[in-house]
Amino acid sequence: TDVKAGSLRHAPFAMLPFCGYNMADYWGHWLEMQAKLGDKFPKIYQVNWFRKDENGKFLWPGYGDNARVLDWIVRRSSGEVEGIEGVTGIYPKFEDFNLEGVDVDKAAWDKMYDIDPDAWAAEMDDTEEYFKQFGDKVPAEITAQLAKFRERIAAAKA
Repeated sequence: TDVKAGSLRHAPFAMLPFCGYNMADYWGHWLEMQAKLGDKFPKIYQVNWFRKDENGKFLWPGYGDNARVLDWIVRRSSGEVEGIEGVTGIYPKFEDFNLEGVDVDKAAWDKMYDIDPDAWAAEMDDTEEYFKQFGDKVPAEITAQLAKFRERIAAAKA
């Protein structure tokens, strides 16, 4: 591949090497499954374990503490806890997250969920460029979500 070492690459669902057909068709399949399964459709969450502070220190301790994230996901999925609607999705509330014994204070917590609208706008540009290789096979629902995401980013910049 032409992927530069240390750079991010698009690998939807981490399935790129294993998908035997067009990724846009694969996305369409997931959207069809969502329509068929409704509330029974698996919940999808995104995490970034690698955010760092201005000193290069990871904001989240990682390793075994990642189970705390899974704990919140299970409690959120079962309706036990709510989330906070943000630009990039729904975030856990600080008070609903098990941080006992972890060196994560409110300031570090807030930094984990802070966004850089310009960086996200550039990410959307990159995503649109990536989608071009799939032509008109990209499901309309995905391009519509991308447009809505751009609107939220623009609002965050204002």
